[in-house]
Amino acid sequence: MNQLATRPQLDLSAEVSPSRLSEIITDGRAWTQDSIDPADAAFSPNAQAQDDLQGLMEKCQGLRPDDLPTVPLPALPASLKSFMAEVKASCDTGLGFAAADRLDLDGVDVETATAVSWNLGRAVGRQVAQKWDGSMLYDIADFGMTFGYGVRGSYTNAELVFHTDNAFAIAPPDYVSLLCLYPAKTVGVSRFCSLYTLHNQLLEHHPKALARLYEPLIFDRQAEHAEDAQKVSYAPMFRWDGTRLTGRAHLGLIKKGYKIIGPDIDVETKDALAALEKVTSSPNNWVEQHLERGQIQFLNNQELAHYRSKFEDHDNPTIKRHLILSWHRDQGSVGYDG
Repeated sequence: MNQLATRPQLDLSAEVSPSRLSEIITDGRAWTQDSIDPADAAFSPNAQAQDDLQGLMEKCQGLRPDDLPTVPLPALPASLKSFMAEVKASCDTGLGFAAADRLDLDGVDVETATAVSWNLGRAVGRQVAQKWDGSMLYDIADFGMTFGYGVRGSYTNAELVFHTDNAFAIAPPDYVSLLCLYPAKTVGVSRFCSLYTLHNQLLEHHPKALARLYEPLIFDRQAEHAEDAQKVSYAPMFRWDGTRLTGRAHLGLIKKGYKIIGPDIDVETKDALAALEKVTSSPNNWVEQHLERGQIQFLNNQELAHYRSKFEDHDNPTIKRHLILSWHRDQGSVGYDG
């Protein structure tokens, strides 16, 4: 009997795959480093949109981040709607990620930049809570913490292995966006890989491991739950509905989940995670995108896994690496569990 079956489980039964993808995907969804150009995911507004973006910056002055979910926001002009439609299309039917280039942040306070980014992001999807306490915006910076239970890796300068955001949740976000206020001094680069590509390679070279990844895994919930709730959740990595492959990926949180619940990871699961780690570590399976000051990065969090390298930060505290994270999901409620 599967050892998970004997334990109480957070109900993620809706995520159990109704079927399994059993063929190699050969279209653009399963891209590799040598089949795409990351520059195709970089978007710059035309002259009219640049003018309108400056006007939006002026209209967003005075808006506080805490008020953004509830206050009326300036309507996006047609040029910016068209620009953001290109960005969203890149996430939905293109490479799965995009960089919107860029906000001129010289002389602009953090609150205004955040409000502009929030307003643009609404064109990709509705913003939702990123923490159990309902926080809708999230500062990514190295706060000198140690990555561990209850501490997100984004509060550190640690390497974040390939993952999807909120992989352990009832309703993970469809899209993730990052506004770059300041990049790191060195490194801190983003990498992306297609879940279709990973699935192809597992199907071809590690079919037994792939079968295990369609079954429930244990995820650490990072203390993002009610005080008396379970510390872990149970869900498969892959889900195939007959037309679309989606995934919940986070090797680190899976390994931590097993440590929390005990006993040690069984051999079958350990072998499956090792196979997953092997295919994600192949350089031809991922591409990099360097996020620069003023750029806003968007990615498809259901079909793409992303990674962040360890970084070295600036000594000057006023220019340390600082990004503003938003999650976007149009279905369900805006609450953390959707």
